[in-house]
Amino acid sequence: MDDYGLWLPKSASTFAHEIDSAINLVHILMLIMFVVWGVFFIYFLAKFREKSGQRVSYKGFPKVIVPVSMIAFVTVFDIYMLFGHDIPFWHKLKTDFPLADKSTVVRIVAQQFAWNIHYPGEDGVFGKTDPYLIDEQANPLGLDSTDSYARDDITTLGQLHIPVNKPVIIHLTTRDVIHSFSLPTMRVKQDAIPGMSIPLWFVPNRTGDWQIACAQLCGNSHFNMKGIFKVQTEDEFNSWLAEREPTLGEEGEEVW
Repeated sequence: MDDYGLWLPKSASTFAHEIDSAINLVHILMLIMFVVWGVFFIYFLAKFREKSGQRVSYKGFPKVIVPVSMIAFVTVFDIYMLFGHDIPFWHKLKTDFPLADKSTVVRIVAQQFAWNIHYPGEDGVFGKTDPYLIDEQANPLGLDSTDSYARDDITTLGQLHIPVNKPVIIHLTTRDVIHSFSLPTMRVKQDAIPGMSIPLWFVPNRTGDWQIACAQLCGNSHFNMKGIFKVQTEDEFNSWLAEREPTLGEEGEEVW
């Protein structure tokens, strides 16, 4: 229950505070604008109300002051948020990727209605895949048994395990419709687009058990599109990975 937090879910990644700060600032300034506009509205209702035996006077207050003031306030705030925070942070998030050899690299393939998680195995190289080789039970990603790099690859259905305090690079795609990969505690959300492999990264800074969610209505069983997301210590993660059998056997056959 502690992970729900009072406002936003309790963060568990290194850059979450930057996102939270932007969200909080936007809401604080929206609240200020709401209060200022509310006070202004109530004041004018009272000041210019019709009184018994007296005509309402509409003079004495320049009509342009309030609209111009509000527009100026919003403009300055938008410029600050855009150039002072959003663009620099977005640039960092999309271009300042950690080194792959210093990170845990995972491939995630969405489908109706599941998350297929693909680890590259001991060689650190993802094997080739072919959609014609897909077998929903034995080979859900269509790993090519003729590719030597594919023989030690590990796939799981809806189980994403990663080590704590180490960068994670995810290559996200989908087999069918648009999905939205969401890890709220990491402040990570990215649409999965058919035909595209979209990279994203984050650094988890505490261990825990959470859920993978789909934040895009993707069909009549959208509610069922969830998975297990577990951040572990390095030793726990390595032990878990060592216990997984490769999706393909030693001779390149699917493990049933």
